Amino acid sequence: MFNDLTSTLSLLRTRRSGKPRDLGEPGPTPEELRQILEIAMRTPDHGKLHPWRFVHIAKDQRDAFAGLLQRAYRVDNPEPGRLEIEATERFARQAPELVVALSSPTLGHKIPVWEQELSCGAAVMNLHLAAHAMGYVAGLVTGWAAYSETVLRAFGVPPERIAGFIFIGTPATELEERLRPDYDEVVSEWAPPQR
Repeated sequence: MFNDLTSTLSLLRTRRSGKPRDLGEPGPTPEELRQILEIAMRTPDHGKLHPWRFVHIAKDQRDAFAGLLQRAYRVDNPEPGRLEIEATERFARQAPELVVALSSPTLGHKIPVWEQELSCGAAVMNLHLAAHAMGYVAGLVTGWAAYSETVLRAFGVPPERIAGFIFIGTPATELEERLRPDYDEVVSEWAPPQR
């Protein structure tokens, strides 16, 4: 476990997302997955609204999830091709574990929806970090399914939205480091405006 500053900083510097199609066994045990989700919940949450939810899709439910995706895809694509159907099948069965992250804001509250959505993003990041700390890799994807009303109805109702599908497992290939922005490109010093 990461119990000192050097280890903690190393954890933060080395976290990378994995492509769900490249994540295999082993995945987290049920106890580890619970711990990952409990850590995800320890996120900034102005107003203590917990404006996010997680739905675990167990391995024995992946066939049903694949069926849902196929039905949802056909709503906008009544005659999909074989490759499109195969893509939904593969999507449903990637990685050992699958968690759906839902943004679940409280409308009409004094805490703006934007802040609640930021809290959801922070919870997803905590999930990624917890998985990494345990030796696993997480990969969040959206795609058409995250914006499908049919898929959303299987997990929640508006104003909830699917923030993403989080796949968790062990990478089958070496993770690639992606290009990161230069420090000066995204960090600047504030100066008061001149009058």
